[in-house]
Amino acid sequence: MTASVDPFDSALDLLRRLNPRDTAANIERLCALAPTLQEDLLESVDVPLATRRCRQTGRDFLCCDYNRDGDSWRSPWSNEFEPPVEDGEGVVPSERVRRMEVRANEAFDVYRELYFEGGVSSVYFWDVDDGFAGCVLLKKSVPTATAAGGMKSSGSWDSIHVFEAADRARTAHYKLTSTVILNLGGQADALGNMDLSGNMVRQVEQDMPITDDDASHVVNVGKMVEDMELKMRNLLQEVYFGKAKDVVGDLRSIAPLSETSRDRATHREMIESMGGR
Repeated sequence: MTASVDPFDSALDLLRRLNPRDTAANIERLCALAPTLQEDLLESVDVPLATRRCRQTGRDFLCCDYNRDGDSWRSPWSNEFEPPVEDGEGVVPSERVRRMEVRANEAFDVYRELYFEGGVSSVYFWDVDDGFAGCVLLKKSVPTATAAGGMKSSGSWDSIHVFEAADRARTAHYKLTSTVILNLGGQADALGNMDLSGNMVRQVEQDMPITDDDASHVVNVGKMVEDMELKMRNLLQEVYFGKAKDVVGDLRSIAPLSETSRDRATHREMIESMGGR
């Protein structure tokens, strides 16, 4: 007797085996095949962030499951849904949490400009039983550009930082889960297509001091997100890109074949001469 297969687990297993660059499109296809899995897939699988324009302020903001209500998304700049929800009301944070959300959006807008020199940032907070929670979203896309030699390259960086903050006496306990989605591509007639895509997830928990002013929460979350982004960026650069460089180096040598053959022959002669002594 065979055990029953969970459709949700099968969908996740399928997504892990497909190209990470096409995750958003593949989720849409899975939802069309199994509509009952839509909510679970949207909550469990991170995809590159979509951008919308706030009608009140004219500023771009990022869309995710944490600011979604049906087919509408709440703008962090106006605190209103785009487009308006059907019943005229949507889930919005309390007055205290909204004040912190506004400060956080101002702070991370400066962070985005300093570290990314462009892109879009959005911060969303919401109330929970023993404190509050939120997410910090950052996106930077590089449009397709043609470099020397006819190489066309493009790329995008999406980072999703979800945290929970539990208030305690003079301190707060923060739990941060960070996801980075990186897509890089290149195309040239002589070399063909190159696609380097994937995501990385890291978690950290930390107790940090707070004052009577809620602004200390924004400062603490900002420090944690900044430290986590720096660690994940260095890890991507040193480990993942380093490994990709080694693989490419093993597949294709930069030196001419004649030079490589001459070096191998010289090395073989030295070994043979040492063995004859």
